[in-house]
Amino acid sequence: MQQGSARRTGVDRLAVAAAAVTVVLWASAFVAIRSAGDEYGPGALALGRLLSGTVVLAAFCLVRREGLPPRGAWPGIVAAGVLWFGAYMVALNWGERLVDAGTAALVVNIGPILIALLGGWLLKEGFAPRLLAGMAVSFAGAAVVGLSMSGDGSASVGGVLLCLVAAVTYAFGVVSQKPALRHASPLQFTTWACAIGAIACLPFAPQLVSQAAHAPAGATLNMVYLGVFPTAIAFTTWAYALARTSAGKMGATTYAAPALVVAMSWLFLDEVPGLITLAGGVLCLAGVAVSRSTRGLRRAAPAVPADPVAAAAAAGSDPGLIDAHTPE
Repeated sequence: MQQGSARRTGVDRLAVAAAAVTVVLWASAFVAIRSAGDEYGPGALALGRLLSGTVVLAAFCLVRREGLPPRGAWPGIVAAGVLWFGAYMVALNWGERLVDAGTAALVVNIGPILIALLGGWLLKEGFAPRLLAGMAVSFAGAAVVGLSMSGDGSASVGGVLLCLVAAVTYAFGVVSQKPALRHASPLQFTTWACAIGAIACLPFAPQLVSQAAHAPAGATLNMVYLGVFPTAIAFTTWAYALARTSAGKMGATTYAAPALVVAMSWLFLDEVPGLITLAGGVLCLAGVAVSRSTRGLRRAAPAVPADPVAAAAAAGSDPGLIDAHTPE
């Protein structure tokens, strides 16, 4: 009965759970970056994070006996490795040195809008009204969170631009990832993209060695945490979920991150949010709920899909769950 319900609605509960794990761990990265950023430069922190993640992911691959990804996956792996795992992390680390966490979360959350636009255009996912409505609500919430945490408004223009660069590279990385997941497993993709990101950041190796020699243990542990949890685990769960839904929907899901950043900053950094900030966090979560909802959709036979994978992407569901329903 549950399977039939899932088939009718196109909801993959494992994909939803994987997306939730990703969002929680990525939100925790904002706190960890702030904690380690005083001791490690942006490039050194990115390289240390990626090296830690690569070691853990390689161990997972050995245990699961995952081989090299198929040839068709490599263009997406290389693009995402350079843009998302490399450039994104350096830009975000640098941006968070110049602006507060709320402003960084606001600017980076332009990324899901770019993902939805690029996914609708390049991946032929379309522009579902429910998805666009949820994005609008969540972006409004992210704006409220960012503005309420921006203090006296003296956020560095350079920091905002760096976070914008992070958002753009993040969006292009996700759009590059979606086609690659038709050929490679989530673990294969994440492992090799992380390794390529680490290679791209190797010019920062001397800085990493120098700073690691003088950094306190807490900062280094935060760097390792970033590599193991928000990178190795979270990027793998993200890839798992992305393979089973549309890029636009996955991008919209990350709008929950600013609300979680507020809660984690409150818990770990003693930053008590105001009522306006909390209201913005509620809007973020409400927008995610709208974008992922399937309630009230009319079911009708799709127009003769030529490619079941493309039809699944357009419907925001797993290819194995394609049934008589229209995309959201």
